Amino acid sequence: MSTDEALARAEELLVRLNGKREELARLAEADDLDGDAAVDVIAELAEIAKEIEAELTRARTLAESS
Repeated sequence: MSTDEALARAEELLVRLNGKREELARLAEADDLDGDAAVDVIAELAEIAKEIEAELTRARTLAESS
């Protein structure tokens, strides 16, 4: 994997993260908040954030080794 590929993957994940953030905002605005669904979305946000961090670390490592 190249630095550019790792950065592109991080950008794709960021789009997913933003989508989940919007989903969480919609849940929060609902008249009857579904707590279980909100917790699930928060867990997904955390996992995506970890994946983004891993891709950025990979990109940094690849850039430094070039």
